[in-house]
Amino acid sequence: MSRPVSTRDLLPAERAFAAALTGLGFGRFEYLRIARGELVLDPWPTAVRDLKFGCASAAPVKPAPGDFALKPQVAELFEYVRAVDEGEIRCLEVRHGLPFSMEIEHRPGGDGGRRD
Repeated sequence: MSRPVSTRDLLPAERAFAAALTGLGFGRFEYLRIARGELVLDPWPTAVRDLKFGCASAAPVKPAPGDFALKPQVAELFEYVRAVDEGEIRCLEVRHGLPFSMEIEHRPGGDGGRRD
């Protein structure tokens, strides 16, 4: 699959997870399974929110209603996930409601289950 451009291009699980990224704001998701190029959200992955004390906190960004263009980081995340046959994202770091970095399990063969 190609890189999604807008919410209209997202699968239902991707749409739900994009909303969860925005809602988390800062933190991480742990143990996100990938099966046949899709995120497995049942059971829901562990979400860990980062909080800092003594500094101004930014309120989480509210998701825009309807169809809208995806930020490049979100599009890149889903493009990568869609290319993985089977795998697990051990940790997906989220900053400002956007994917920032991730650790993904790599299986023998070195491709991480990718199906390019």
